[in-house]
Amino acid sequence: MCQIQINVDQVKQNAFAEKVFGIVNDGTLALMISIGHRTRLFDVMAEMEPSTAETIAEKAGLQTRYVQEWLNAMTVGKLIELHQPGSLYHLPAEHASSLIRKAGSDNVAIFSQYVSVLGSVEDRIVDCFKHGGGVAYDEFNRFHEVMAEDSGMAVLPSLDAKIIPSIEGLEEQLQNGIKLLDVGCGRGKIIIHLAQKYPNSDFTGFDLCEEPIFEAMAEVTEKGLTNVKFERIDLTNYHHQEQYDMITAFDAIHDQARPDLVLKNINQALKPEGLFFMVDIDGSSDVQNNLDHPMGSLLYSISCMHCMTVSLAQNGMGLGAMWGREKAREMLKEAGFNDIHIMRLEEDLQNCYYVIRK
Repeated sequence: MCQIQINVDQVKQNAFAEKVFGIVNDGTLALMISIGHRTRLFDVMAEMEPSTAETIAEKAGLQTRYVQEWLNAMTVGKLIELHQPGSLYHLPAEHASSLIRKAGSDNVAIFSQYVSVLGSVEDRIVDCFKHGGGVAYDEFNRFHEVMAEDSGMAVLPSLDAKIIPSIEGLEEQLQNGIKLLDVGCGRGKIIIHLAQKYPNSDFTGFDLCEEPIFEAMAEVTEKGLTNVKFERIDLTNYHHQEQYDMITAFDAIHDQARPDLVLKNINQALKPEGLFFMVDIDGSSDVQNNLDHPMGSLLYSISCMHCMTVSLAQNGMGLGAMWGREKAREMLKEAGFNDIHIMRLEEDLQNCYYVIRK
């Protein structure tokens, strides 16, 4: 039998093998970064001089043996520096500026949590590859918690300083009093913040899932707010006419089972001249245009293992996070929106901001 000879570029092959090995080796650090964030080890170390593992563990209120092994992983990964003699560990200020809570929107450690969250459903995702279907929201461990933290870091700081002032007349309207609905509200961090700042306005949050609605209502009770409420609602079947002055959706539309129907329902629920403000992933509908996206791999991975699959679990369209600006415009127009403008913020590599009027 004649065998086909395949010419292999050995240099290219070796370079690729090295890249893949590097991905696996460095990829495990994402789990360690997530642990460092959740245990506040980065925050603690940022305030310390070079110290021993025992001293760091005591300061953080953690077990020394685990902290020691974590420090070693961080050290060989070049995130933490080892000072000799005495095996003193140190988090340089230049590194802390990307890893601690005080860094605000520059804190990349928050994103590392998605790796462990998505890993928790890997077996179910593999099953979907073989048999179809999807993984439901309630099968994800901590996803709503991480999303709330992500949103609080990425969107909230810009909301007051840049977003609201950039939309003509919105600040005055909120101060005077409007009815605002947030769809796919999650734990409601954004509208709880707005409800505190604008007591004359009324805020409502809708979400499909029970857990985030429960958490949101608990926070409202704790803060004693009377101008914000939350309801568990399937937006696909939500039909109300001209009830709201403004509707918002923060990274929520692409997750829906039927985003086409949800957008139409949003259009119907807005009053004449009402405003729909949609934050969604800043990418193209064509992967060819995303080859140089700075967060492309992360966003497609999250899409495959969460956004797409939760929609398919409801027999939905499964658009995924990277549905793209082109598809978003198309669906917005089909829903009855024609006045569509896109804003971007220099500090936000993940999202674009749609300002849409009926």
